[in-house]
Amino acid sequence: MSLLRRIEKGNSGDSGGDSGDAGADESKLAAMRQRRQVVSDVSRPGGRTSENSYMDLKSRVQNKLLSELDQSMDVSQKAQVRTHIEELFNSILADESLVLSRAERQRLFEAIVADILGFGPLEILLADDTITEIMVNGPKNVFIEQKGMLSRAPVTFDDEEHVMRIIDRIVAPLGRRIDESSPLVDARLPDGSRVNAVIRPLALCGPTITIRKFSKKPLTVDDLIRFGSMTKEIAEFLRACIIGRLNIIVSGGTGSGKTTLLNVLSSFIPNNERIVTVENAAELQLRQEHVVTLESRPSNIEGKGEITIQNLVVNCLRMRPDRIVVGECRAGEALDMLQAMNTGHDGSLTTAHSNSPRDTLARLEVMCLMAGMDLPVRAIREQIASAVDLIAHQERLRDGTRRITRITEIQGMEGDVITMSDIFEFEQTGIEGGKIIGRIRPTGLRPKFIDRIEASGIHLPPSVFGIGRTNY
Repeated sequence: MSLLRRIEKGNSGDSGGDSGDAGADESKLAAMRQRRQVVSDVSRPGGRTSENSYMDLKSRVQNKLLSELDQSMDVSQKAQVRTHIEELFNSILADESLVLSRAERQRLFEAIVADILGFGPLEILLADDTITEIMVNGPKNVFIEQKGMLSRAPVTFDDEEHVMRIIDRIVAPLGRRIDESSPLVDARLPDGSRVNAVIRPLALCGPTITIRKFSKKPLTVDDLIRFGSMTKEIAEFLRACIIGRLNIIVSGGTGSGKTTLLNVLSSFIPNNERIVTVENAAELQLRQEHVVTLESRPSNIEGKGEITIQNLVVNCLRMRPDRIVVGECRAGEALDMLQAMNTGHDGSLTTAHSNSPRDTLARLEVMCLMAGMDLPVRAIREQIASAVDLIAHQERLRDGTRRITRITEIQGMEGDVITMSDIFEFEQTGIEGGKIIGRIRPTGLRPKFIDRIEASGIHLPPSVFGIGRTNY
């Protein structure tokens, strides 16, 4: 018998005599009526009373369950813990004289298990493979993205404290923290999904969570071809570029699919090469045998111990990498990345936020200046023109689809300007049923680096570039 049960039993037996027994019986009868009213309210569909009663019932059962649960149990053994929770759950409902339908009973049990072992109301959304993004705007406003479109999710949290518990459960295993002194954090779920959380006083609507889900099964190049994100010719061309050790930047806006494309490109890297990845939150899902994953670290509560992406890029040059893959260049690390590309680390990959390939070059210039070095713009442009061979630009179109819209070669410098030429570009032909109709087609130009591809033993037919084809 638990301590809580002993206390409850002792309290019920404090009064003596007939009047005490009669009072205790009356008290038990009143409590039973109250429990029956709660069950009746929970069973009633819709309405604030129903929802409040459900939360009250859930809170009471969950608190009692936690008080009786053996705290020494290994929660990593989820199947065993779940079985034990179910036994205690059934026992508590019986002791409480609560009669619920099978559906209500299962709903209550799953909600409690999710709060104890998982991520609470988010569990059902994380389990749905059709959902690509989850946005929590305070406890009562949860939205999801499905097929590129936003809609309200049919789940809510109990209160702000409930959201905070879930945030803590996400960030604690990563050694990160979130509190009033550090009210925002970047983290990841065990499956690699990206998480950003912001709390008060920055988030005025309450604790905010944004989760960009990753597919449990990483998308392959065949998947992107099937989705229409690229064509077979583009896949063949990009594979040749990776094997030919060209330096590639994947550019695009937020949520355009840059990391997914970077994952696919990384899958073309030969298995006998040493790959070092550098990320703010480890998201890449490389399947090669020889992969070293580095992850940046924020400062501690004293403002010390921060390890930036730039620190990691500099360090990984001492780790004998064949390939360097940086999840995203956001600041001064761009300069170190360019220098690595120019000093024998060919075949490196990274991503950058931009609206077009030309904007990507402008952003690289700004990020290099953020490194704190007083470099002339021409010197930076010469570094970019010498280091970067190809830019693959990805966009999320108005209908929610994500496609490669342009593949551009960096040809060199003419005066103070970096010259570029499009090898492939997306051509929109119309809109049908709200869907954008179009195709990405070759421009008919062969890239200047074709000799480097052929030197690696790959010979692309001229038709890949639209040469000799009457239609695209």
